[in-house]
Amino acid sequence: MNVAVKRFWEVDALRGLAIVMMVLFHLVYDLNFWGLWRVDLYSGFWWFFPRAIAGTFILLVGVSLTLSLARATHTAGGRLYLRYLRRGLRVLSWGLVITAVTWLFYRSGFVVFGILHFIGVAIILAYPFLKLRYWNLLLGVALVVVGVYLEGWSVETSWLFWLGLRPLHFQSVDYFPLIPWFGVVLVGVFLGNTLYAGYTRRFPLPDVSTSALVRWLGFLGRHSLLIYLTHQPILVTLTGLVFWARVGWAMAGPRQ
Repeated sequence: MNVAVKRFWEVDALRGLAIVMMVLFHLVYDLNFWGLWRVDLYSGFWWFFPRAIAGTFILLVGVSLTLSLARATHTAGGRLYLRYLRRGLRVLSWGLVITAVTWLFYRSGFVVFGILHFIGVAIILAYPFLKLRYWNLLLGVALVVVGVYLEGWSVETSWLFWLGLRPLHFQSVDYFPLIPWFGVVLVGVFLGNTLYAGYTRRFPLPDVSTSALVRWLGFLGRHSLLIYLTHQPILVTLTGLVFWARVGWAMAGPRQ
């Protein structure tokens, strides 16, 4: 087995499915933003849906970190932490770009610690945990429980929002603090070290990797960051054009 090149198709495909779900949700979000389709995004299905998507992405971050460590151990030798540090800083830097762009467009509620900020920091922080198994499950579940408990709390300081302690009237269109979401990463690390111990799939799975749908989802999963960065500007532009076309048609009125 060449661990330098082998990938597990189910991990890529599941990430690709999450990408499709994310694009669908953001399309609904943008349609609601322009008033083209009114949807309650704060309760019921459309409240749960994006959290399920984010949970899938973040769980796969943990799984993928264990797989990348196994590959790197066989190919890169020492100083692995520097690789994770660089990778985390690269993702974090894209998060800062998102912060700047959303500040220009939203001002109030712009992204200060969104999913890219979180993933960048989580990649760096997760390194000491990557070889652990049950401790990750225990600590991960504990962080999720604490995060649920802290939901709705507010504090006077604004310096701990990244941890999950939000100041009063805090708003952000994309917010993923370390508590509880780092707990989800650690659960993913546990799953990676359990289900793919020794860089080998430890559970039976029918091989459908040659299916056109699976290959397409795998392609999306392998390019998830690029799709994340580009899809929303495209969707906002397209839905905005539809909105302004409807406004122009309404102003023109019926033909005589």
